[in-house]
Amino acid sequence: MGATVLLVLVLGLIAIGLLLYFVVLYNSLVRLKSDIDRAWSNIDVLLKQRHDELPKLVETCKGYMQFEQKTFQAITEARSAYQRATTFEGKAQADGALTGALKNLFAVAENYPDLKANANFMQLQGRITDIEEKVADRREFFNDEVNTYNIRIQQFPDVLIANMMKLQQRTLFKVPESDRADVEVKFA
Repeated sequence: MGATVLLVLVLGLIAIGLLLYFVVLYNSLVRLKSDIDRAWSNIDVLLKQRHDELPKLVETCKGYMQFEQKTFQAITEARSAYQRATTFEGKAQADGALTGALKNLFAVAENYPDLKANANFMQLQGRITDIEEKVADRREFFNDEVNTYNIRIQQFPDVLIANMMKLQQRTLFKVPESDRADVEVKFA
């Protein structure tokens, strides 16, 4: 009788240990999923700041750059596309278009010496450059979180719980091919 009680007690402790182990795995997967959402929200906050400051930059430039309507139109369209986007992928695509338009704007601004000397332009350019650097850092952090999550939901025994939770792989933040090209700077 004593051996049976001992066996039941040992099996009970093993069952409790396994249950606790799976609870810890479950909670860590939930945390990783939430970390990804938080990382994207942090990117979104910076992108919102950038989009709020763009009209100021454009208005500052317009007085000097009267013949660069294509550049202003590209910025306006990309900004509008970002505001209309509701999914991560849509916002990422619109952000890529806006990043390209900003690079073009700063390259075109090189042709306007008075604009480059304008304190408002320099301040706004510095502010947007600062935000761009922060966005790049947050994108890297986001990709680290997504990578960790994607690896974890494929590893055993996490894959068992991930399948029960119906967790799917997340997409890394990727730079559009157009953003990899050099911006052409022409001096008149």
